[in-house]
Amino acid sequence: MKLTELLQSNRPTVSCELFPPKPGTALLDAPSVVRRMAALHPAYMSVTCSAGGSGNGGVTTADMANEVQNINGITALAHLTCVAATRDEVRASLEDLKKLGIENILALRGDLPRDGAFPHPDGYHHASELMEEIRTFGGFCIGGACYPEGHPESATLYEDIENLKYKVDAGCEFLTTQMFFDNNELYSYLYKLRRSGIDIPVIAGIMPVTNASQIKRIMSLSGSQLPARFRAIIDRFAGNPAAVKQAGIAYATEQIIDLLANGVDHVHIYTMNKPEIAGSIMANLSEILQ
Repeated sequence: MKLTELLQSNRPTVSCELFPPKPGTALLDAPSVVRRMAALHPAYMSVTCSAGGSGNGGVTTADMANEVQNINGITALAHLTCVAATRDEVRASLEDLKKLGIENILALRGDLPRDGAFPHPDGYHHASELMEEIRTFGGFCIGGACYPEGHPESATLYEDIENLKYKVDAGCEFLTTQMFFDNNELYSYLYKLRRSGIDIPVIAGIMPVTNASQIKRIMSLSGSQLPARFRAIIDRFAGNPAAVKQAGIAYATEQIIDLLANGVDHVHIYTMNKPEIAGSIMANLSEILQ
């Protein structure tokens, strides 16, 4: 199923994100994590780009997407980055996904390499260029990323929204937000998108913070601001890991309930490969999602 079919319905959906195991970690757990996450019956499951490529014991994004969709029967959304890829490499990835019957791709530029070698001489500068490549290839539903508080590399939020228009023109059919912790930021952002003429579906990305050490990394990667009430929770319970986990699940649940109540029907949970976290949130939403 192409995700646009799902997102055009009025039915609320909750989906989950997974990532392939990193090089040197236990590879046998990957099918188990997928199976346990699929048992929660998410609307779909996204798979981030593999850290080690085909050299990572053969566990790639395509492998995980195949496990999600063809083994466990859940629609898969495969991430595809282009920051260090040649056009031939991208086309080879598209061929692999097509052979597996994967119809949905989240097209991303990807993080800039630390050595500054960007872009590849036969590569892409922006996610919009990758989207044009995928659209020309044909057969895929194309998604993109967006930042309710502005992309860290954009001078202003309005500049970032202008750049989103290039993605839509290039073939982007839906957007998934970076994590945020204040729903008012998203509501204001959605208003700005609509006012700018961007009217494709927007999926709200929610990150359950279940340990205090996540905070610094979250801030550096996303630029998300932490509301005072969220900081108070972390400060109060930082010395009690079980309490932080419970509070993080409760906070994420509350965010999702508020989103659904205010007409944001599609939510994506950044699970960090922890089915038990996603399961607790889904259990809290069991009647609401009915």
